[in-house]
Amino acid sequence: MASLDFFMVLGFVGQCLFSIRFILQWIASEKAGKSIIPFSFWIFSLGGSSLLLVYAIYRKDPVFILGQAPNVLIYSRNIYLLKKEKVNLEGETIE
Repeated sequence: MASLDFFMVLGFVGQCLFSIRFILQWIASEKAGKSIIPFSFWIFSLGGSSLLLVYAIYRKDPVFILGQAPNVLIYSRNIYLLKKEKVNLEGETIE
């Protein structure tokens, strides 16, 4: 097994954040009694995907890079749209 270095730890943290988002979604859905996607799902998606992209670039893995790069844009756009919607509906920004 390779020794743990900064980028391997970064990759593990990114994967952990990416996995936590599903736990958050499951808990929120159970509380609501229906399937929902909470705002935190998108935050953890962006954080995990960003760290995994950095790790993939460091590893020079074109398949992994191509798999993660679009996600950063998609998750950022979803966060932007949710914040914009919240401003329009309530006249204030979400925290």
